[in-house]
Amino acid sequence: MSLQINWQAIAATIIPNVGGIAGGFITRQAIPKWYEGLKRPEWRPPNKAFGPVWTTLYCSMGYASYLVFRDGNGFGGSARLPLIVYASNVALNWAWTPIFFGARRIDLALCEMQLVNATAVATCYLFHQINPVAGYLIIPYCMWLGLATALNYAIWRDNRGSATIEEVKDK
Repeated sequence: MSLQINWQAIAATIIPNVGGIAGGFITRQAIPKWYEGLKRPEWRPPNKAFGPVWTTLYCSMGYASYLVFRDGNGFGGSARLPLIVYASNVALNWAWTPIFFGARRIDLALCEMQLVNATAVATCYLFHQINPVAGYLIIPYCMWLGLATALNYAIWRDNRGSATIEEVKDK
């Protein structure tokens, strides 16, 4: 009996994590120098939770994309539009970190997050049309985005016009 490895499933599961890892470098530098100085809500998850949560979500999203690719006959079949929307969502998701932590533009990140949310919900719906399990795998991501959006909003609301943001930007 030989073990067959599904390289397509593995690649699809890993790909979303690439941007997450890259964003991690930006985030790690910004946390002690900038983020810790911001007013943040008491209900926010601990900083240590974000890495494992995002890794789990990215893996679920990636595997869901594989299921849609497989069951929707790839880019030449019915999976084309769902995968394009998904790829757009992943790119928008990856862009949030450099906007928020890199450019320190909490306001712009909050606006950009609305595009992430819209494409995530669309991805969930379109994936479900091809493979219901794939659609269900996107639901936790959409829920986490709700929390992330609320956190982004609270940080924007509580820090707009704050000297903390401006002082650190100028350094």
